[in-house]
Amino acid sequence: MTMDKEPRLRASSQAILKLKDTLRAILRRGRGRNIGRLIEEELNPVIRGWGNYFSLTRVKKIPEELDFWIRRKMRCILWRQMKRTGTRGKRLEKCGLKEARAWVSATNGRGPWWNAGASHMNEAYPVAYFNKLGLVSLTRKLAIS
Repeated sequence: MTMDKEPRLRASSQAILKLKDTLRAILRRGRGRNIGRLIEEELNPVIRGWGNYFSLTRVKKIPEELDFWIRRKMRCILWRQMKRTGTRGKRLEKCGLKEARAWVSATNGRGPWWNAGASHMNEAYPVAYFNKLGLVSLTRKLAIS
């Protein structure tokens, strides 16, 4: 329950941590696999189940933050799958970044988590990219499947 004048239901911090731990384990196994299959076979059932279980909650911030975190983890996997700077530069260009920005981003020397949250990765792999791959969002209404 929230501490508002009119209390609302929300997910507990333990439930959120447990979900993140489960997703970390799934995403750790997914580094060498097709990202579309990883989403469909392993990630979506967990997200859909958690979202449906906590569908009565009336707090918007928690699902929004979890969606942002999941997409950032997916961008981190994409960055790691690109391994070399040449591959990163070419793929970022292919995803719509200008040549100069793609190569500066590919050779910046920062780690995968930093790059996953950077604007160049958000521009190259926007929310629409993950929606097209079929990633379930916690902020949109979830259908029971």
